[in-house]
Amino acid sequence: MPEGALQPLIWTIVAVVAAVTLILLGWRNLKARQSAIPEPFEEFADQVEHSFDGMYVVTTKFDDWLDRIAVHELGVRTNATLELGSEGVHLIRSGARDVHIPWEHYEQVKRSSGMIGKVVEKNGLIVITWNKDGFTFDTGFRPRYHEDTPKIYQLLASHDDVSRAGDK
Repeated sequence: MPEGALQPLIWTIVAVVAAVTLILLGWRNLKARQSAIPEPFEEFADQVEHSFDGMYVVTTKFDDWLDRIAVHELGVRTNATLELGSEGVHLIRSGARDVHIPWEHYEQVKRSSGMIGKVVEKNGLIVITWNKDGFTFDTGFRPRYHEDTPKIYQLLASHDDVSRAGDK
């Protein structure tokens, strides 16, 4: 090792350790602030009618796509399969808790170019709005194949009026 190279190496290691520590503290504090957010629905029996591969992007507060929800593993981006069944929507995630949304709690679907941490081509994300215990969520899904995006949107949009029929 050249003379004088040890000190910058030590400072670099200290800076990296400090940065990782601050990130972990921030994530822990975010989870503490969001502790009142309800847990997602438990898995329920359903007959899967459609299945699409892709990426679970994130779940945020309704219409605040820069406010990632960290609790209940909802802020963890993973590969996922979006399943649409007769009873609801299921996001089967790799390495994280699955997200299940009964049709009664589904509100609407939108298309977007981005949510926190993910920006794609125009209308490349499917954003599912749903509610539980008075809290409204937006969950983003990015289909693996571009041609699946309009199919998913149409299938979900066909449930927009049906899911709110009991509210009228």
